Amino acid sequence: MKVLYNDGHVEECAKDDELHVIRHTAAHVLAEAVKRLYPDAHFGYGPATEKGFYYDIDLGDVKLSKEDLPAIEKEMHKITKANEKITTFELPRAKAIELMSSRGETYKVEHIGDLPADARITFYQQGDYIDMCVGPHLTYTKALKAFKLTGLSGAYWKADKNNKMLTRINGVAFRSKEELDAWQHMIEEAEKRDHRKIGKEMGLFMMADEGPGFPFWLPNGMLLKNALMDYWRDMQTAYGYDEVQTPIILSRKLWETSGHWEHYKENMYTTKIDGEDYAVKPMNCPGACLIYKSKPRSYRDLPLRLAEAGLDHRHELKGALHGLFRVRSFTQDDAHLFIRPDQVTDEVTNVAHLIMAYYEQFGFPYRVELSTRPDNSMGSDEDWDNATEGLKKALEVLGMDYKLNEGDGAFYGPKIDFHLQDCLGREWQCGTIQLDFQLPLNFQLEYTDADGSKKRPIMIHRAGFGSFERFIGMLTEQYAGKFPTWLAPCQVKVLPVSEKTRGYAHEVADSLRAAGVRVKVDDRDEKIGYKIREARSIDRVPYMLILGEKEADAHNISVRDRTNKTVQRDLKGFVSDISVEISERRG
Repeated sequence: MKVLYNDGHVEECAKDDELHVIRHTAAHVLAEAVKRLYPDAHFGYGPATEKGFYYDIDLGDVKLSKEDLPAIEKEMHKITKANEKITTFELPRAKAIELMSSRGETYKVEHIGDLPADARITFYQQGDYIDMCVGPHLTYTKALKAFKLTGLSGAYWKADKNNKMLTRINGVAFRSKEELDAWQHMIEEAEKRDHRKIGKEMGLFMMADEGPGFPFWLPNGMLLKNALMDYWRDMQTAYGYDEVQTPIILSRKLWETSGHWEHYKENMYTTKIDGEDYAVKPMNCPGACLIYKSKPRSYRDLPLRLAEAGLDHRHELKGALHGLFRVRSFTQDDAHLFIRPDQVTDEVTNVAHLIMAYYEQFGFPYRVELSTRPDNSMGSDEDWDNATEGLKKALEVLGMDYKLNEGDGAFYGPKIDFHLQDCLGREWQCGTIQLDFQLPLNFQLEYTDADGSKKRPIMIHRAGFGSFERFIGMLTEQYAGKFPTWLAPCQVKVLPVSEKTRGYAHEVADSLRAAGVRVKVDDRDEKIGYKIREARSIDRVPYMLILGEKEADAHNISVRDRTNKTVQRDLKGFVSDISVEISERRG
């Protein structure tokens, strides 16, 4: 595939760059189509993204809806079919401003003003459409073979809420129609697996206008969440953690000491108590520091591993809220470790093994990133260098491949992030290991070393699921609601065929319940076929026990599993088998 660079030369595109070039070109074709249909449109930014492309557009008084997208897409196909040649040129700053001003592109003029004085200002043109851009692009519009517009959203100019809200048109583009069809299939599958849809059907959680971004856990959701939390607690015990709980609201002074007031205040909910400023905690780490500081510590006390299922609150923009994936209130599977310098490699390695055990339990493949010092960080270069080298050494000991993600660490330290891949190929950042020299310094944390001197501990921040909310959303989509038996809200549904077998159905349920199995009896006056379909497609139970008069007379059960395999069994044997399946957390 040949591409045009902004110095005018054309060459074959590297395979890894093809999608970026295709999607960047698609953004320009989108803009040309919009300009044809809406001549008064003015354009902001129109980049390629990891998943597609978009263009932010000022349409004046015109309000687009999804129903308008097919017409725009049709115009884009006209442009690609016309096979317009794409050319590039460069202008000095004054001429560039003159060109964009003459075309009414006020946002582009403003963008030119934001560029460095020595910046090259280059343009790409196709047909009558000219766009300021660094490229590269395809050489002809016909080379854009497979694209689709996917939706609309609002976006502030320069992502600043004080600026005008523009209309963002989103799209995807691929190398071929086959790739586009595969993407379309994935989207359809994602819609079937949408945790919001399944969550409503199964009665897992709800959202209310009275609390946007604050999930309500329903009875079935609480059963699921508690099963996951039981697993989490068992794993904390196995890996040597002590569970703690810190207050949800703490004084502003604490958050000033931790640095959150300076670096994170816009995302925090605040209140006043006794005339003083307080904040609802967005993170659990400062509370863990107070626990550490509550009594003298010796080198023999370290490592101190404190686990907390902490309820945190962070302000997210309303437009970013998305089911359980993006919320304002969540329970983080958190932990904070206080260690000596000589324990860094062993403890980071131990934490990594714990996080990897989580993902192996649920069958998630993952990749690892090491994120380094961001611009808005606190602390000395020496501490950051030591912390980063400590994480690198641990990764080397683990023999793990990782990608270096420059400048994306927390404001207090570098971190290792685990990015999970789900069944649809989407990535989620869940697990994290953050090495922190700053909070122990800010809180003046100490321990007495073997020689009697005072030393400062190092702090490790750690999460595996990221949050119970997001992880449950992921699991819901991963399993399409068909959770493994140990996680399923209802593990067995007992279905009496007729009124005559209702009594026996409740006897069977009592036996299962006594063994700790989550069981429900559907004794409604409905046909058995209807009950089976509902149990399979709505409740998604692992096992159905279908009890007719034959089963009641013989005191056995007819068991149907998710494969629709049906077998006759004795109740005692089934109770024993499912109890083992649950206790071993299979699947």
